[in-house]
Amino acid sequence: MKGVKKLKHFWALYLLMLPGFAYLIINNYIPMTGIIIAFKKYNVNYGIYRSPWNGLNNFKFLVSNDLALILRNTILYNLVFIALGLVASVSLAIMISDIVNPTAKKIYQSFVMMPFLISMVIVSYIVYAFMSGDNGLINKTFREPFGLQKITWYSYPKPWPFILVFVHLWKGAGYGTLIYIAGIAGIDKELYEAARIDGASRWKQIKAITLPHLIPSMITLTMLSIGRIFYSDFGLFYQVPQNSGALFSVTQTIDTYVYRALIQVGGIGKSAAAGFFQSVVGFLFVMGSNLLVRKISPDNAMF
Repeated sequence: MKGVKKLKHFWALYLLMLPGFAYLIINNYIPMTGIIIAFKKYNVNYGIYRSPWNGLNNFKFLVSNDLALILRNTILYNLVFIALGLVASVSLAIMISDIVNPTAKKIYQSFVMMPFLISMVIVSYIVYAFMSGDNGLINKTFREPFGLQKITWYSYPKPWPFILVFVHLWKGAGYGTLIYIAGIAGIDKELYEAARIDGASRWKQIKAITLPHLIPSMITLTMLSIGRIFYSDFGLFYQVPQNSGALFSVTQTIDTYVYRALIQVGGIGKSAAAGFFQSVVGFLFVMGSNLLVRKISPDNAMF
């Protein structure tokens, strides 16, 4: 009865909510039924729902002789990205927040955000400009004048884990930095004044005030990243290394493997199976990490 009274009382608000709710259902939930394509042998003539069932056959192509290598690359790269990205973003946010001049602060904020706004296609050209075997800046400017042998970067796997990590940090750290800058801006300045009066150094102020206040944001962003630990930046691992076969041992991830496999054998069902696998594993990782955070620090858990 109370529910009916509330409905009558707030009917105008529910009416305002209706278009957004309808949009959410139509664009976000109804398309989710298409996940069944992962279990079907898709035929364009029959469509998704009338195509014959295929059991788990679409998942079999994920299991290959290179599966251990693919999972290792995907997971280890993401773990490094999460850890170093967190350190880089928080460090940049603290340094920029310490800048007193408002104009200089805006310039630095724009500077760290600029790479994030650049497409990975442009980034791949920038990397190629540095590492091209014949005309790259490193070979042409820093090695050739000194009589050093040119390095064929796109045939030499050893430095590429470091190159990919650097490119990822350079392009992605700005997004997290702005979030942490906003978090630092919301900290009560009187806390810092009291700490300075007590003789606390800048480093002690960061440890005792800044970092504890940023922990909720750090946990949220980290958990969102953990949810995508079985995904990879396709542009980073495909375009930046120029799809070089000699680098597959250090650049092959789940996303690039699926793409290359689909080019060779085709099959929308296989692509859907890979996406389904990544989503389920990501969901389990998020739930597990949130459970761990809730046991250690219940106030900082997402749910």
